[in-house]
Amino acid sequence: MNRAFTTNIIFIACIVLAACGKDEPTVQEIIRPVRYAKVYSTGGSQMRTFSGAARSGIESNLSFRVPGTVQAVRVKVGDHVTRGQLIARLDPKDYELQGQQASAALSQARAQRQKASADYERVRQLYESNSAPRSQLDAARAAYESSSAGVDASQKQLELAQSQLGYTRLTAPAAGSIASVDIEVNENAGAGQPVVMLTSGSSIEVEVAIPEILISQITQGDQVTVTFDAIEGKNYSAVVREVGVASTAFATTFPVTVRLKSVVSDIRSGMAAEVAFRFESGDQRERIIVPPVSVAEDREGRFVFIVQPANSDTAIVKRVAVEVGDLSSEGIEVLRGLADGDLVVTAGVSKITDGQRVRL
Repeated sequence: MNRAFTTNIIFIACIVLAACGKDEPTVQEIIRPVRYAKVYSTGGSQMRTFSGAARSGIESNLSFRVPGTVQAVRVKVGDHVTRGQLIARLDPKDYELQGQQASAALSQARAQRQKASADYERVRQLYESNSAPRSQLDAARAAYESSSAGVDASQKQLELAQSQLGYTRLTAPAAGSIASVDIEVNENAGAGQPVVMLTSGSSIEVEVAIPEILISQITQGDQVTVTFDAIEGKNYSAVVREVGVASTAFATTFPVTVRLKSVVSDIRSGMAAEVAFRFESGDQRERIIVPPVSVAEDREGRFVFIVQPANSDTAIVKRVAVEVGDLSSEGIEVLRGLADGDLVVTAGVSKITDGQRVRL
């Protein structure tokens, strides 16, 4: 009896010890999303560079106007084509049959019109000799006019079929180079589906994204300098051609397009470029403007959070004490605490703490 009791006590103790040895459940780290913006020092004369990519002055995605099966592709990436040169062709059999059908329908309509014309002429003569009533004449005339309209409709159908047959051939609208080929032989192509990208025009353009705080200082015709990573030691003069009036999908930058003044054969579409802008301001005092929601305040004073990227989609936020100035329509001035190019949190400030990991 004592031995059984002792055995039960030992068994229960083992169970308790095993339960105590289990690891406590870990609390999963909550990574909050934040929005941020890059800040720039304003005032005086500033030279700033923005990254972009080169592209030809004209880039066209060529496509068929009718669907079908690709029968041939006559170009490859890098080929130079002339105006009117064949690029690709669809199987024309279905459209040839449609053309033959439309041609047969036109012949039938013409035969019907010829018969209706003869009937109308015969009834008209009978009516003039008082051998046919007016109603019969009106019916014959209506049949003739209807058959004539049928001929016109059949003629339009034939022209449409011939046009669609012509659309099975894709030709170059202008001289240029093939930048990409997006289709293969025997593939079913839809109407409007990109087949190739044609770059034409000797001018080279570069598009960059300009922050909203600086976009108002850029106007069409401004002179800029462009450099390319692949071409060391050379600067190229360019002029601002387009200034975006709507922000991009990120809602913090505006697209600006610059065009090189000279033709450079060494530059290819897609090359990484840097565009240098000079910003002039009548106010010589340098300051940084941030959105008012970026600045918070507690017992220790006013502060902002700056972002220190950890990887492609997360970062560590750092609290930085700041000294602020005037509040304007552009934002609030930060006179001390921030540096040119800092990444400042603009949304979610109240829900993060110093050193916290966040999702960008």
